Amino acid sequence: MLKALFIAVLSIGMVVAVTTTRAQNAPATQAHSVGAAKAYRPQATGPDCVLPTGWAQVERRRPRYVVFGEMHGSTESPAFVGTVACALAARGERILVAVEHGSTNDAAFQAAWRLPHEQFAVALQKAGWAGRTDGVASTAMLALLVRLHALKEQGAAIGIVAFNGARDDAQRARFGALPGQGPHEAAQAENIRDAAGAQPYDHVLVLVGNLHAGKRPVERGGFTFSPMVMQLAPPEAVVSLDMRIAGGALWNCRLKQGVVPEAGKPIPGDAVECGSHPTRDLPDLHRTPFVSLQAFPHEKPDIDYDGFFWLGKVTASPPAVPDH
Repeated sequence: MLKALFIAVLSIGMVVAVTTTRAQNAPATQAHSVGAAKAYRPQATGPDCVLPTGWAQVERRRPRYVVFGEMHGSTESPAFVGTVACALAARGERILVAVEHGSTNDAAFQAAWRLPHEQFAVALQKAGWAGRTDGVASTAMLALLVRLHALKEQGAAIGIVAFNGARDDAQRARFGALPGQGPHEAAQAENIRDAAGAQPYDHVLVLVGNLHAGKRPVERGGFTFSPMVMQLAPPEAVVSLDMRIAGGALWNCRLKQGVVPEAGKPIPGDAVECGSHPTRDLPDLHRTPFVSLQAFPHEKPDIDYDGFFWLGKVTASPPAVPDH
């Protein structure tokens, strides 16, 4: 199952990534600024700035948060979120886009966000991108943020936040008693919630690994914990969508052949191989990307999510800043 594979890969990514961020501390809150929505009119429109088919189902529920639970490392998933953000901003609405980058880098993300557009990408890539090869700090993720910044510079009311993991020692201590991966999930939720409350946003779009997007407790490693979405807001305030694809390839990290992880012990970096990996063949709906709050065709409803977003066949997106 792709979902099971993703959960295993996520565990690897957290071992590699969390150790690089815990030594850093950031202020408990950051200023997340947005422009004046009424002044914005998109300079160009097209299929990449139109709400996907099925979005009306989401809007009828009037959620505070729309969570896109992805499998990391595709070109198409960040692009899909960018399309939704662009289309909502084109209606004059205020948007926050939350991305699964380290919360200790959020201050640097905000500083880069305030720069002129020609300086943005260079500044942003200095904030935790180097050497990140697990599919999160991908060229597609960078392209998403560069696109959002360009829209912001045109007058769109768009803000961003990097929310992954504990932002400081106080937050880490506050959630430290939660079981299993619960502290990490709780920190993600609080970081998103705090950023969402900093400005009067109309929509909060969250791009995150699909384990964090589930609406049921997860049992793993002998512990049961609540995923981020369960700690973010009441269920009715969140629409959580699972990424569905027709196969293709993803840039992600996997255990090397023959490696058997030891329960309760971190996975060493040399036991992991990161790169473009093919997915298994999956049913193709032969449709352009869309959203649905119904069960996936010919399947029972997945009670972990409210629905799904369909991307078709996906392509792997390599690291934006390769590890040399």
